[in-house]
Amino acid sequence: MVKTKKTRRKVRHGQWSSGWVFVLAAGGAVIGLNNVWEFPYYAGQYGGGAFVIVYLGSLLILGLPLLMTQITLGRLGRASPIFSIKALIERSGSEPSWVALGGIITLTGFLVFSYLSVIAGWTLAYCLRAAAGSFDGLTADGVNGIFTAFVSDPEKQIFWHSLFLVMTMVVVARGVKSGFEPVVKLVTPLLIVLLAVLLAYAVAAKEIGPALVHLFYPDFSRLSNEALLIALGHAFFSLGLGFGAMMVYGAYLPARTSVGVVSLMVIILDILVGLLAAGFIYAVLLAGGEAVTQGPELIFQAVPLALDPLPLSRPIGALFFLLLGLAAWLTAIALIEPAVAWLLERWGLSRFTAAILCGLAAWTLGVVTILSFNYWKFDFEFLGPRSLGFFDGLQILTSNFLLPLSGMFVALFAGWSLDRELVRKALALRPRYVFHVWLWLVRLVVPVLLLVLMVAISKLFL
Repeated sequence: MVKTKKTRRKVRHGQWSSGWVFVLAAGGAVIGLNNVWEFPYYAGQYGGGAFVIVYLGSLLILGLPLLMTQITLGRLGRASPIFSIKALIERSGSEPSWVALGGIITLTGFLVFSYLSVIAGWTLAYCLRAAAGSFDGLTADGVNGIFTAFVSDPEKQIFWHSLFLVMTMVVVARGVKSGFEPVVKLVTPLLIVLLAVLLAYAVAAKEIGPALVHLFYPDFSRLSNEALLIALGHAFFSLGLGFGAMMVYGAYLPARTSVGVVSLMVIILDILVGLLAAGFIYAVLLAGGEAVTQGPELIFQAVPLALDPLPLSRPIGALFFLLLGLAAWLTAIALIEPAVAWLLERWGLSRFTAAILCGLAAWTLGVVTILSFNYWKFDFEFLGPRSLGFFDGLQILTSNFLLPLSGMFVALFAGWSLDRELVRKALALRPRYVFHVWLWLVRLVVPVLLLVLMVAISKLFL
């Protein structure tokens, strides 16, 4: 009976046609917005090359082993995170309560998807505005006024949120072979091409040299304890390691593909995108005489303002926001897939029906998020003053608690609860001592680092 169910899930979900397609899908999913609106600021603030070195180290000791763990769990379970963990509990004789971990992972991805769809809608709107010249000749107050008016207009935001959500669910409803693969094969390489075009523009702006010096010249005097924690946090969040995305994508990974190789390729792609984006943003801000900030303020205010006096500001601005929208699209597809896969397995629904149900639920939460920017906003005190009500609450819940907790318990589950020989064979690491390095990183180092991160995160990220 169990074998029949597993076989049915494999057929139903499909499989990536090759390991390279998996790298494109997973790499596209981790590009996200964090690499664009946070990494340049962090690198500039905390010692340039010194921060980059610590960030690379964080990727090796935290990002790589945890990424390998999630992919392996998915490939062993061959199902959604919930059913994969349930199957692995049965195979290893683990404590049954571990099944709750799959639910937490799936819920976290769904919640983040609901508000990512809102922010991604902003990038679509700004792509058209940049192309139309809406920012031409505006002062800082004018650009800030456009952004403030936009996020205070629920009707416009609901339109763009709905458009982005429909774009995402159409792909998810078509499944791995007909939906995911054609999109990632086209969009992920396109993102790299767009980044290369933007970087070439930055070179032409003649500020790429100072930008690269500012970003990558190592100044270890600015590398504080806070910088170390931020580098660690960015390595965790930029790879999306608290979601079920890598686990469910791992469930579709061909059996003979090396988990270690594809994990390393995904991390290299993540690093490449971060460096390219940082080079472009810093060069543009220096050429336009704007200060480097982070988050929405950087993307929706500083960059449009800095581009305005530069040549070709309209098409370059449009390409920049198109890049952000496409990156968010690939991330969104990965975030919602665990919930859709669970509906397929638990209730026997068609992919189309499961996508519709998940889409409607996420759309509703997204509308509540939009209204919290205006009509439904309220103030509260938790880890500091909050003024955006529901949206702030969702961010605190996911970023402060669910994401690091999910990553920590995934490591503990794989390191201590699963049958050791089962995991060793699935990882197939050579030479044998490499497996033991991975094992003790996952058992001890990763959980401790995530615990430290969770304790410190309220001061660093909020």
